[in-house]
Amino acid sequence: MRIALIGASGNAGSRILTELVGRGHDVTAIVRNPDAVPNLPKVVAKKGDVFEPSGLAELLKGHDAVVSSVHFTASDPTKLIEAVRASGVSRYVVVGGAGSLEVAPGVRLIDTPEFPDAYKPEASAGAQFLELLRAEPTLDWTFLSPSLMFGPGERTGAFRTGRDQLLTNSDGSSISFEDFAVALVDELEDPKHSRQRFTVGY
Repeated sequence: MRIALIGASGNAGSRILTELVGRGHDVTAIVRNPDAVPNLPKVVAKKGDVFEPSGLAELLKGHDAVVSSVHFTASDPTKLIEAVRASGVSRYVVVGGAGSLEVAPGVRLIDTPEFPDAYKPEASAGAQFLELLRAEPTLDWTFLSPSLMFGPGERTGAFRTGRDQLLTNSDGSSISFEDFAVALVDELEDPKHSRQRFTVGY
């Protein structure tokens, strides 16, 4: 497939880029600084601005899918959705957040007393993004939420998926950037969560 990856040089984005390349996909890596994108086969780095929907839409045109891997507080979901819609690409996969996942019926992680104040702006913006997608009438979107602990680790390929509830085990709630990337590219290749949020964890 031809994939446009917005935020290809970030923590999650760089792992998604590696996973896409490893599976033979053609990738347009859209970043603020193209020099930050490694020289990989079948990857073209392009400078893009997430706050300029018209210019971004031009970069997205002609792809089979768009993947968005950008911080919610460093972007505007309305403008991102506008750009994807204007590009004519219907498939849109978003690297989501964990804060909007439920820890009990009707209780989101972000609403629990233990949730750190420092992470609330990003988590709240992620929850807003999800609600905008749920109200979006045309795009074939998927919002993939990580587990609570989301960081560098191994690519094991062994993980669980769920829907709107936080996944936990005896060690807590976690997923590596590397295995998150596996789950995301799996979804691109074999869509199972069209117009849905899902989550991944150990």
